[in-house]
Amino acid sequence: MADQEQRDVEQPAGPKIHSASGRVIEQGPAGLPNPQVLERPVRRQFTKAYKLEVLARIEASGGTGQIGSILRREGLYSSHLTSWRHQRDQGRLQASASDKRAVPKSPVQDQSVAQLQRENARLQTRLQQAELMLEIQKKASEILGITLKAFDNEGSV
Repeated sequence: MADQEQRDVEQPAGPKIHSASGRVIEQGPAGLPNPQVLERPVRRQFTKAYKLEVLARIEASGGTGQIGSILRREGLYSSHLTSWRHQRDQGRLQASASDKRAVPKSPVQDQSVAQLQRENARLQTRLQQAELMLEIQKKASEILGITLKAFDNEGSV
């Protein structure tokens, strides 16, 4: 009876261990993984170095069976390899000073920036024309002897 009571007592969670993929797995009682299901799953993120390392191991392996065993051991899918190879071929997995994600520019952003630059150039031209007309009006008023009221930048006298 005392043995059963001992088993019913909840043991504290064990230490955290690292899997081969670098993920931290919290151990439960008796060294088993913690079976608690999280309320919201956490999306896995892999570093560039890890992706390159896995790709190198996959390419160094000989047969299809070895690739499958590597994928199972690392907890990966073949779609990971496909997307990582595509990223590598595009040069997005090159080692950089920081492993932070760079936000790629979307075509919509490029179009809006170009549109804003064109509008800015058009408004600059209109401003120069308006300033030129003001200078002409000032010279005409001097020639005709008309005194103009001086305005500050806010339009008050």
